[in-house]
Amino acid sequence: MRLRTPLALLGAAVLVLAGPPLLSTGSDSETGTQIPGLRFMVPNTPGGGYDITARTAAKNAEDAGLTHNIEVFNLPGAGGTVGLSRLVSEHGNGKLAMSMGLGVVGAARSNHAPKTLADTTPIARLTEEQDVVVVAKDSPYKTIDELINAWKKDPGTIPVGGGSSPGGPDHLAPMLMAQAAGISPKSVNYIPFDGGGELLASILGNKVGFGVSGVGEYLDQIKAGELRVLAVTGPERVDDLENAPTLKESGYDVDFTNWRGIVAPPGLSEAERNKLTRLFEELHDSPEWKRSLEQNGWDDAFLTGDEFGAFLDAQDKRVVSVLKELGL
Repeated sequence: MRLRTPLALLGAAVLVLAGPPLLSTGSDSETGTQIPGLRFMVPNTPGGGYDITARTAAKNAEDAGLTHNIEVFNLPGAGGTVGLSRLVSEHGNGKLAMSMGLGVVGAARSNHAPKTLADTTPIARLTEEQDVVVVAKDSPYKTIDELINAWKKDPGTIPVGGGSSPGGPDHLAPMLMAQAAGISPKSVNYIPFDGGGELLASILGNKVGFGVSGVGEYLDQIKAGELRVLAVTGPERVDDLENAPTLKESGYDVDFTNWRGIVAPPGLSEAERNKLTRLFEELHDSPEWKRSLEQNGWDDAFLTGDEFGAFLDAQDKRVVSVLKELGL
């Protein structure tokens, strides 16, 4: 089964990125991209996928001269729904945007959040990436088959760590993997963490049997030899991880990718929405962003406006459908 949807910068909880002022347009321009006082909210802890995406986008926008003085701040909690509620409460604020993805879709469902992504203003879907199945370098599991065979013997004794709440990508991927291996998803001991950064310490410390997270979040640790990647969850091998097989070629019928994007508060004027959209359109076309896509192992999945809104609605329905199908 495929949930076909659509990181390495680490920062402090709050980072202000400064750069040269925009030379071609003024802040009052109807066609420019400069948004003085623009802030990017990250709804989980530093070091996770949303965090890396937001900080990369902010730096690239600065370096491309699109805008300046973007503040990136973290507001973690409840799988991203604390940040979501804050965003929705900022009605009409055209200088705030939130980095998000499939994890927030799932968390809003599993946490029965009072606000959903339908309450936001969709701006852009940016990236798609595969998840990786990883263990610490001193883990006894050297291959995906060794891990699966041990997991099948007693699923509850091998904790699975993921950087998202139930219903999010790091939860759905191992559940689909379990189903494909003949393991009841209900027997899986899934431990959610608030982002890949928080999950990393538990993988390295062997507090979980294995972890599932985005390629870009752990690419540096894999290359440094701190993590061992056993498989990737998408349709083909990842360029920077040529030795890591896909789950499907390993005999497990899973084809799963994650995605990330940007939403803004409700109640924006057409001009405010258009300016935010233009900023991300110009970012998408910039050489700085194209380099970041390649460096982080992200696939381009650009989609804006109403089309992105329709995609979000479809993803919400898909999460509900997959959870029901898995018996969760």
